[in-house]
Amino acid sequence: MTSAALHPMLHQWPVLPRDRLGLALWRSDEIAAATGGSASHAFEAAGVEMDSRDVKPGDVFIALKGEAMDGHRFLADAFARGAIAAIVDRPIDRPHVLVADTRAALIALAHAARERAHEAVRIGITGSVGKTGVKEAIFACLDRASRGAAHRSVRSYNNHVGVPLSLARMPARSRFGVFEMGMNHAGEIAPLAAHVRPHVALITTIAPAHIENLGSLEAIADEKAQIFTGLVPGGVAIIPEDSEWAERLKAHARSCGAQIVTFGRAASADVRLLDAIPASSGGALVTADLGDRRVCYTIAEPGEHWIVNSLGVLAAVRAAGGDLGAAGLALAEMGGLKGRGARHRIPARSGSALLIDESYNANPASMRATLKALSQTPARRRIAVLGSMKELGDFADAFHRQLAAPLAEAGVDHAILVGAEMAALAEELGKASPAELGKPLSFAHCHGPAEAIAALTAYGLAEGDAVLVKGSNWVGLGRLVSHFTDNAPEAPSAGG
Repeated sequence: MTSAALHPMLHQWPVLPRDRLGLALWRSDEIAAATGGSASHAFEAAGVEMDSRDVKPGDVFIALKGEAMDGHRFLADAFARGAIAAIVDRPIDRPHVLVADTRAALIALAHAARERAHEAVRIGITGSVGKTGVKEAIFACLDRASRGAAHRSVRSYNNHVGVPLSLARMPARSRFGVFEMGMNHAGEIAPLAAHVRPHVALITTIAPAHIENLGSLEAIADEKAQIFTGLVPGGVAIIPEDSEWAERLKAHARSCGAQIVTFGRAASADVRLLDAIPASSGGALVTADLGDRRVCYTIAEPGEHWIVNSLGVLAAVRAAGGDLGAAGLALAEMGGLKGRGARHRIPARSGSALLIDESYNANPASMRATLKALSQTPARRRIAVLGSMKELGDFADAFHRQLAAPLAEAGVDHAILVGAEMAALAEELGKASPAELGKPLSFAHCHGPAEAIAALTAYGLAEGDAVLVKGSNWVGLGRLVSHFTDNAPEAPSAGG
């Protein structure tokens, strides 16, 4: 594939040299100037951290104060782990920058990082499903092309603290910055977009995640569309054309003066799927129409949802001025993320079984997508360990019951349902006839991860079995994954 600018305006960014090893992220005088604070000593920080448990040697630790916790209590731990200094609101006897308010200081540092890396193209990502995976894919594509000059938010640092922290960590020489933005309530996306000020803003999809707090899918679409309010003048809004809310999202984008690019299967999409041939390794060979050209590339991630995701990734990479050839190579090599699709080979009778770790998050749309991906996974038997979906409010019972059909369609042989909300699905499966399910489907309902571990152990995994583990993080199914995968190797990604 070759690279071309979908929007030439965004292709004028100069190529920046790669950071030299050992180049400081922040100097003490820069932090003081950005935050309006005063530095007790001269120092150079290699990183910025807000959790003392994650501090690495050379980091500056920000002692944030929350409703239930004060980061100043963990200063000793941060310095013991190698912090070179701290940002604090009271003097201490170690190197520090004294500020009036540490949370305000974090935001000021984030904005300073954004401004000093003024030649970097910033991409913002939100959506009900797939934010983190798409963020990682866009980062992989841009990082490969820029030879390590791309930056992104790590993990799911996508809230009012995580987004500023991710910005504050952006090196001055970055060519690209990729930032995830999430929400639980109305009014949370716009402030995040204002911090990032993206050149490109992508919405993955609209689905009933957090519907308990938002009340309707219309409200969810309206809140996600607030990412466009932060776009720089003439920025690009990337919208899923297949969504029933596409026109609503486009109206929001137009009101913000954005250029609009759509992606999907629909004939009207700007980045349109032409063909997808399943690969024996689990991914797919994809052909897409980008308007002025057709491209063919391989994706390592399994599942039809990733085929559409890849179209959004290409749209974002092209709008940001990235290289499409490098993007194709990166998509072919991507493996699953911990809790979000990582694949492991675990011991089983006569050999090994495949465990697919989707334990970090779940909502009705992502449950259906991953169950469909499970149906396309070659297996002797298919086992689904499903945890409760949270923040569905009065819709919870109905959405859990509706998983009976996707379970049956996926050819699941045995289901382990975990959590109180899964009682509705257990009841639905209990009253379904064999004809409705299409094949015998046994199930067990467990209260928590410990019971689920026992149930899966008792089921007796054998060579060739495939186990999907998916649920809201609150359910704790990561414990089950760790139990079966500790000291077990990750399965090779589909891209090798």
